[in-house]
Amino acid sequence: MNRSKATRSAAILAGVIAAGLAGYYLGHFSSDPGGSTVKALPSPPESMTGMASPDAAPGTGAPVPEPSLAPVTLTPQRMQSIGVKTGVVENRPVRDEIRTVGNIEADETRLSDVQVRFAGWVRKVYADAMYKQVRQGQPLLTIYSPDLVTAERDYLVAKELLAQTTIPGAAAGSHGSRSLLNATTERLKQWQIPDREIARLKESGKISQEIEIDSPVSGFIIERKAFPNMYVQPGTKLYAVADLSTVWVYAQIFQNDIGRVKVGDPASVTVNAYPGQTFPARVSFIWPEVDEAMRRVRVRLEIPNPDLKLSLGMFVNVEIGLPLGERLVIPTSGVFQSGTRQIAFVDRGGGYFEPRDIEAGARAGDDLIVLKGLKAGEHIVTSANFLIDSESQLAAALGSFAPPPPGAGAAAAMNAPQGAMLEYSSNPSPPRKGSNTFRVKLTGADGAPLLGAQVTVTFFMPAMPAMGMAAMRNVTTLSEKGGGLYEGPGEVETGGTWQVAVLATKAGQTISQKQFSVAVEGGM
Repeated sequence: MNRSKATRSAAILAGVIAAGLAGYYLGHFSSDPGGSTVKALPSPPESMTGMASPDAAPGTGAPVPEPSLAPVTLTPQRMQSIGVKTGVVENRPVRDEIRTVGNIEADETRLSDVQVRFAGWVRKVYADAMYKQVRQGQPLLTIYSPDLVTAERDYLVAKELLAQTTIPGAAAGSHGSRSLLNATTERLKQWQIPDREIARLKESGKISQEIEIDSPVSGFIIERKAFPNMYVQPGTKLYAVADLSTVWVYAQIFQNDIGRVKVGDPASVTVNAYPGQTFPARVSFIWPEVDEAMRRVRVRLEIPNPDLKLSLGMFVNVEIGLPLGERLVIPTSGVFQSGTRQIAFVDRGGGYFEPRDIEAGARAGDDLIVLKGLKAGEHIVTSANFLIDSESQLAAALGSFAPPPPGAGAAAAMNAPQGAMLEYSSNPSPPRKGSNTFRVKLTGADGAPLLGAQVTVTFFMPAMPAMGMAAMRNVTTLSEKGGGLYEGPGEVETGGTWQVAVLATKAGQTISQKQFSVAVEGGM
């Protein structure tokens, strides 16, 4: 088998599978009021695009041509049997949302390191565990420092000299003692000795062998390097304290959504640990970089956490709100995706449905923004789109005129024969792939055979561009055999479920017609 035949066979196999699924859902496609119920079939998945058309040039992978559509008119019984529902095209304020997940991290602007600016040895450690909660000004540890002891001794000496220089002739000495006192005080402050320690030294006049180091902020210890008897040098990091009254969430969104998000947009965070509770947040930063492997962009959210319910590392659900203003919207189920086309079936009343190409924009929850093709107040089909699309293709394939609006054909219908009965059969039954013989018997309301009619039998399989399948159509014109019997040979290209339309006309007027589905045997 050459490449052309292999390509055509693969495409026909895909069509047969798709047609079989369609036939399963369509059931009996009779136009009779008493026909079986027809259920809606969802549109083909987008992931199956890219298959070659049977009619495409070998190896070219040319896209399947879009099927032609025509307006259709359905009876109330038919609409009920296939479950037709409609929705309204309307202008209203809409908002979209982006849902993703993230993790709680510390607010980097609220992190504080605890360091010393002098050398010494750690004596006592009060903050002796990770994630221990501390208050601002709370002692964390004590340090013995020979340099600090010397500085305090210099302070006391300067203070004593200043106190002794009270005679008039010692003004110069008094000025020097005051300068020494100020210098030692400034040195203690540069070493970040707490004010209470300087006040104690001034009042008691006693040197302290150990000095307490306090927490600069309230929060939790997220890093600890201080241990008893440890020697520290200036710049040694002893603790890292995180203020968790505000936390950050790092989340990721798809590259396609980055244009809809901006800094300052409102967001909300939920946690499974607190069902029913929502934590308000806002977008505070968007990374100017896209993950090349995942095609995602990192965003940062800022969340107030006054009750400290959000813990570091917690997994959270993120929802970013996107107000889109007042837009023209329709339900998302109101759009039928047909290959590269977006089609809506407009309900004109009285069972008359008009296919219309539209241009849809972004999705907003359960709604879809319409950019072109519809106007506010119109009604469109929101259920059974697939079945109406099939009938629309069939009407176009039969070459019929666009069905007139309700009532327009009443005069013509008055002149048509009333009560004409149509009976269809085939040999073999059911039909098989290849040659078949089709028969139709026409009788009037009184049981008498109808003569001189023109009868056609059309086998039709709707196009499914998303599955790489073009529409297939075989028309057989039957010859009159007498006694109201019409017969003729016809070809069916492949096995699978086909829609069949039998049309009988006389003097340019339709006297009887019937539509149904047939499972053709024989495979590819």
